[in-house]
Amino acid sequence: MARRLRIKPRSVDVFARSRIVASTTRKLGLVTQAIRGLPVEKALELLTFCKKTASYDVKKVLQSAIANAENNYSLDIDLLRVREAYVGKAITAKRILPRAKGRGTPLRKEYSHLTIVVCEVES
Repeated sequence: MARRLRIKPRSVDVFARSRIVASTTRKLGLVTQAIRGLPVEKALELLTFCKKTASYDVKKVLQSAIANAENNYSLDIDLLRVREAYVGKAITAKRILPRAKGRGTPLRKEYSHLTIVVCEVES
């Protein structure tokens, strides 16, 4: 049974966004799904020891959101929790991969937008 978050009445949502991340939405989505709803301390720990390469980009954005909360809004880091973490589709760069007999096959390099929202919760 999922526990409901007790958000402070005058809570501020602080976010950080990274645009044009060189990873597909599917790869980033697996990592962001794992940290949703976690306290930021546990989320950082999970991202540090995660084997997926997309966790590096997600960790950087999470650290940026934590820094925004601390410096811009003077929120307590110990009470921060990941409220939302989502990925959106960005551009797709189209290239041609050379093949045998002068042919070429299409190669799509997909990019994503990554957004993480943190908020202060009651202990």
